[in-house]
Amino acid sequence: MDSGEVIIRVENLTAGYEGRTILENINFEVRRGEVFVILGGSGCGKSTLLKHMIGLYPVMSGHVWIDGHDIVTAEGAENEAILRTFGVMYQSGALFGSMTLLENVRLPMETFTSLDMEQMDLLARMKLSLVGLVQFTGHLPNEISGGMQKRAAIARAMALDPQILFLDEPSAGLDPITSAELDALIRRLADSLGVTFVIVTHELASIYAIADRIIMLDKRVKGIIADGDPRRMRDESTDPYVRQFFHRQAELADA
Repeated sequence: MDSGEVIIRVENLTAGYEGRTILENINFEVRRGEVFVILGGSGCGKSTLLKHMIGLYPVMSGHVWIDGHDIVTAEGAENEAILRTFGVMYQSGALFGSMTLLENVRLPMETFTSLDMEQMDLLARMKLSLVGLVQFTGHLPNEISGGMQKRAAIARAMALDPQILFLDEPSAGLDPITSAELDALIRRLADSLGVTFVIVTHELASIYAIADRIIMLDKRVKGIIADGDPRRMRDESTDPYVRQFFHRQAELADA
């Protein structure tokens, strides 16, 4: 990981839906090659932040710079070029149920490249091999487990060799063993390929296993209340809510 090079910069970002502000004046940076985790309690805006960072929804104000380009203001060819620098894995996996795993992973190549079918199939098999699914290329999503579906979705997110992967709650709905296997895969991909990961999660075990750095959101302030190494947050933070979160302590009723 290059600890000095910034690949994502979020500046004064205010985001929400239908006039309701969920996050206000957010500022942070993600460094190239790190596994960066966005965490916080339910309703704090974790997924909202991710969806605005990737341009899925328009921001109320502010900027999101991805490798030097502002996705908020980019249009046309510039916007398409930015979109091709990252891949996304949504919480459900969002695989197309009528397509095999090979066809799911091949789809971005069919859409955005001029490769022939043989080349695309070879690359799709390579991506599925990276996530341990090369033996399941002909399977439909409903023929494999939930954990395998998440891995296939990561393979599809990597189809165009992006610099950045955004993962929304990758461990959601998985048992502890499968979740740990997915954590190990994410860490291995980050270390071996140098891909930058931005991951939304609230699973403490996953956070400790994969995160180089975290930001913690709090819906009460509509912003960031912690930024840094998760173990230091756990052991050294003086913020009561941060300590409650990392130590799994219930909040007092009159707090």
